Amino acid sequence: MNKFSGKGVYSAVAIGKISVFKRNEVAVKRTHVADTGLEIERLNKAKELTTAQIEKIYQKALKEVGETNAQIFEIHMMMIEDEDYNESIVSIIEGQKVNAEYAVAVTSDNFAEMFANMDDPYMQARSADIKDISNRIISNLSGGTGESDSDEKVIICADDLAPSETVSLDKDKVLAFVTAHGSSNSHTAILARNMNIPAVIGAGDEFLESIKDGDSAIVDGFTGTVYVNPDSKTTEEMQAKQKADMEKKALLLNLKGKENITLDGTKINVFANIGGVENIGAVLLNDAGGIGLFRSEFLYLENSDYPTEDQQFQAYKKVVESMAGKKVIIRTLDIGADKQVDYFDLKKEDNPALGFRAIRICLTRPEIFKTQLRALYRASVFGNLGIMFPMITSTSEVEKILEICSEVRAELKSEGIEYSENVELGIMIETPAAAVISDKLAPMVDFFSVGTNDLTQYTLACDRQNPELEDFCDTHHEAILRLIEMAAKNAHENGAWIGICGELAADTTLTETFLRMGIDELSVSPSFVLKVRDAVRKIDLSKS
Repeated sequence: MNKFSGKGVYSAVAIGKISVFKRNEVAVKRTHVADTGLEIERLNKAKELTTAQIEKIYQKALKEVGETNAQIFEIHMMMIEDEDYNESIVSIIEGQKVNAEYAVAVTSDNFAEMFANMDDPYMQARSADIKDISNRIISNLSGGTGESDSDEKVIICADDLAPSETVSLDKDKVLAFVTAHGSSNSHTAILARNMNIPAVIGAGDEFLESIKDGDSAIVDGFTGTVYVNPDSKTTEEMQAKQKADMEKKALLLNLKGKENITLDGTKINVFANIGGVENIGAVLLNDAGGIGLFRSEFLYLENSDYPTEDQQFQAYKKVVESMAGKKVIIRTLDIGADKQVDYFDLKKEDNPALGFRAIRICLTRPEIFKTQLRALYRASVFGNLGIMFPMITSTSEVEKILEICSEVRAELKSEGIEYSENVELGIMIETPAAAVISDKLAPMVDFFSVGTNDLTQYTLACDRQNPELEDFCDTHHEAILRLIEMAAKNAHENGAWIGICGELAADTTLTETFLRMGIDELSVSPSFVLKVRDAVRKIDLSKS
């Protein structure tokens, strides 16, 4: 038996046979061509096929992991049409009179190296995306499909998996997957969590070198351990752990309809985070008490132009109506950083995570902001709506937001358009600045919602997408917890309530810590609602 350690990204146990992931890689040779026009025609057909394949993957991702996590495939489709990328390929074909496969491969290597050498981690991540789409184009030029005919459920093992490869996996044939490399905060890891596939990443090169198709294996997603050709004792222990986990998950279903209340009688709201209208069913299925974060930017990301007021109104109306009086908190658009939209014409920035994004766009382009606010206020009469504003750093920003909200309400009133007078307005605490001045911000709003993902990276100066920083990115860092506690104290002292909508909200090792801070609401992915409810119901805050 061989034992390997990595990072577990979805907590479950899988037992089965290994299948080493084989990409449909083609050895690219440089071939002289006489008719470059014909070669460019071949290229265009391969690109069309590639775009169609990625569109299919995107639609599959929408159903399985939601709009927010599917966005990476929209980026891939845009990259296929990138002017510089295509000019390079055509120039090589025409200038050197060579085959399209070679031109794509050279362009891929050049662009991937260029992105990898950039200082900005977001742009560095595009290096893998360029390779992913280029390999698919080359495969299509060579007539490859990469489809598997096996019906056996297996544990997929690979050096790494691109997001498109992860989503393309047939969940009915995959027990788990293990990669030698990768970050627990990568797109692939996030997709695995949302697809509920047991997974371990970063198991190391030695792991990949020591396995072959058909080897028996056990993947322990709880500990990040992989056992290859396990002995009978380990197999029995893991079978028992798997059975206990499945029984525990089945028991969680019994918590549907139960209150989120501690042993000493403290109540808390457990809401759900979603990235689009299509996720409402998951919210209701998992018995969430409401929606604590509805990411409205999906309306902008899926459009080729600014969504109209009526288009937005229909989407927001559907969400609040579907929740039948339960609280729905919709975050205004958070475009920028890793969420780029061509028609916004945003300039390239050296560090987009610290640049022109979210509320900064809204306040400098008020016509976009007002259109969204009008749609939100119109939808408010159909349910229980709260509006939340991201990336706040100052009281002046909030003053301007409140002023614009007041203008929108006045406009609607003058036009005879109905809206609710009971819409709660809140802000995200996701910058250290907002947490530090939360005593000044709290009197201005109805609620805070802590975005722990950004708060973590801004506080620790760590890009959470960068695998090299994983050992330095301590999500339980005392500084982060102190900032959250400070915000909670200031919220309550000024009559506001406070929730957490980042990934830490689902970390049940911190649930009691958050309740003792006075957190009023935890908003998590729908599949984590019952797990958090279970944790809440086992806590006794009367005991020190």
